[in-house]
Amino acid sequence: MVVLTTSLVASKYLLDAVIDYRWPVAIYVALLGLVGYGPSVWWCRYAARRWATGRLGPDIGLSPRWSDLGWGPLVWLGALGAQLVAASIVVAFGLPISSNTDAINEASVDRTYVVSLVITAVVAAPIVEEMVFRGVVLRGLRSRLPAVLAVVLQGVLFGAAHVDPVHGAGNVGLVVVLSGVGIAFGVASQLFRRIGPSIVAHALFNGAVLLLVLTGIADRLQNTISDREEVGVVDQPYVAEVGRDGDSVSIGDSVRLGDVVHHGERVGIEDTHVVE
Repeated sequence: MVVLTTSLVASKYLLDAVIDYRWPVAIYVALLGLVGYGPSVWWCRYAARRWATGRLGPDIGLSPRWSDLGWGPLVWLGALGAQLVAASIVVAFGLPISSNTDAINEASVDRTYVVSLVITAVVAAPIVEEMVFRGVVLRGLRSRLPAVLAVVLQGVLFGAAHVDPVHGAGNVGLVVVLSGVGIAFGVASQLFRRIGPSIVAHALFNGAVLLLVLTGIADRLQNTISDREEVGVVDQPYVAEVGRDGDSVSIGDSVRLGDVVHHGERVGIEDTHVVE
């Protein structure tokens, strides 16, 4: 996890540093792949030689089948469900959360930057991250822990690997949400005994998020919600909510637990998109 997190952060800063040179897209993709995921691939090979048979594919469950293209979308749907559950936990506990697609939004005017990130997020990230977490980490934990505990722990480690110092406290909610996704992928890998379906699901997950962000659909949805009257559900009786203008609004005694509150009161968290 340390290897992957460190290399991903390093690749991000490297891309920011060299993007102004206007090199061909292939060069930027190669740099992101080598710096961001090269060390992790090396670590997987080392782990296979050190603790297994030395045959990387069989040792980590990297044995693609055509059926993975059918199972992958089903695993993706399961991951979306897990994400919703995790997001509900974030909302219930009021955890801070941030989006890890901010860099794409800020760089939308730079086609080279965007294309490089998209290719690595949809192709390199699903393959390498599944190799690391579901191929090596999960199998290693499974050899020492019960299946349920191993799946949950690798999911949490998967979420933690996406921590970015730039996001500050927002990493808390981000880790919780992506941990739910990692657990869903872990369940699939445990059931199928291979990582092909989770690779396909991972690619679909990242691709769908990037599609929403790059096409502007996510921003339009968020703006539409912001322009409309806020509607929410009170989760505690007699709680003062915060209106759009930041003023405190008192809720009368007639409002009880579970009542719908509107006319300016604000509940919930802002729309957030994550790519793992």
